[in-house]
Amino acid sequence: MPLSEHEQRLLEQIEQSLYAEDPKFARSWRAKDLNSLKRLRIIRAVIAFVIGLAMLLAGVITLPARPSLGIGLGVGGFLLMVGAAWYALATRSRVRAASTGTKPKPKGARPSLRARLEERWQRRQDERGMGG
Repeated sequence: MPLSEHEQRLLEQIEQSLYAEDPKFARSWRAKDLNSLKRLRIIRAVIAFVIGLAMLLAGVITLPARPSLGIGLGVGGFLLMVGAAWYALATRSRVRAASTGTKPKPKGARPSLRARLEERWQRRQDERGMGG
């Protein structure tokens, strides 16, 4: 729902008074919209992924000369890459949930395995009764 002209003017006045009173605080909140936060988190994830890839490659290169260092670098790089991918994907789901205004579904929201199996069994029995 868009703001009326009067509400927009009031908002601009509040913003200007905030800049006048505490410009440092106002600047810190100015660019914190949802898209800029998403972009920043994805950039961080990409940078971490590239660093992890470089560590993995450095581990492969140093493996013949110093095996323990090569293995350490390789494993550390791989873990950093997995962590960066998880960070980027977690960002995507959080931002999607925040933009739609819904909360992510809790893990316990799914019916139990037994209930799902019973439901499937019941559907099969109903289909056999109709077709047979």
